[in-house]
Amino acid sequence: MTPGESASDEQLAIAARSGDRSAFETLVRRHKARIYRFVRRYVGQSDDAYDILQDCFVAAWSGLGRYDSKRPFSPWLRIIALNKCRDFSRRQKVRRLMLKAFALETNADQTADTVQATGNDGTDLERLHRLDQAIAGLPAFYKEPLLLTTVGGLSNIEAAETLRTTPKAIEMRLYRARQKLHFTLTS
Repeated sequence: MTPGESASDEQLAIAARSGDRSAFETLVRRHKARIYRFVRRYVGQSDDAYDILQDCFVAAWSGLGRYDSKRPFSPWLRIIALNKCRDFSRRQKVRRLMLKAFALETNADQTADTVQATGNDGTDLERLHRLDQAIAGLPAFYKEPLLLTTVGGLSNIEAAETLRTTPKAIEMRLYRARQKLHFTLTS
């Protein structure tokens, strides 16, 4: 028997773990917008964010056997999303390194990573793009607490639990992340 839309996330996860695809689809509908916003801000590109979002839910589906139904589902899913973002960032670093090495080998003047559009027409869309790029350019040490609290809606305590640190460390990282963003966007 499938739990209804009013069932808790944890009840739906238990049903999905038993093979109930409609229960998992309900979980996806409930969480995809919030997880997408988090991932989008982390990586800075909407196309990449959709791919990571899909990877996140595939990993959640295949990892339901490891989900502890005594704990809330949402933080478990958020940790999966965070790990997928970290994996993506590592792959991007390797890709950039490979492109640079290729450029040096072929004596190319520029790589795709160094070519950027210039100019700001003052529109909100351009400012949003600059903010996304600035956030994506932050080190993970600062980016993760910023996104967990501002986009993910977590408190400093919840973000500290997710990142396995203290709320005071989260507060310090948030302060420094905002400083770095301000410097990047005003220079």
